[in-house]
Amino acid sequence: MYQGKVRVRVCGILIQSDRLLLLKHEGIGEDGFLWSPPGGGVEFGERAETTLKREFLEETGLRVDVRKFLFTNEHIDHRHHAIELFFEVVREGGELKLGSDPELEEQILTDLRFLSMPDIRRLPATSVHCMLSRIRDLKELIELKGYY
Repeated sequence: MYQGKVRVRVCGILIQSDRLLLLKHEGIGEDGFLWSPPGGGVEFGERAETTLKREFLEETGLRVDVRKFLFTNEHIDHRHHAIELFFEVVREGGELKLGSDPELEEQILTDLRFLSMPDIRRLPATSVHCMLSRIRDLKELIELKGYY
């Protein structure tokens, strides 16, 4: 669906009790799955903050407040090209539950968890978002600045 196009995505970094909220996406990545922060594509005419709040609610059941812009990551592979804008978010309410992606008929979201850095390190490096390989602890993640 997103092949052959440049897509702008927003992603939310939600850390609670030294754990990062991550979603498991099936059918993506070298290992056949990928753990990454909640988020999704910005629709025409929709502000990034609005997109992030909508995506969080759809995928996780949580309402969030979007705090500060952190960094940009550009992902390019043989099928996809995405510009990802990462923001720090804070939980405002809702009930944590695995949601869905309304744009897809066949759902790819299969798990939702708060993971500590040791938990993340136990996963194959190719099965977690590439930004997580750039840091030693979660505090570094919200201190990253720049374009990667």
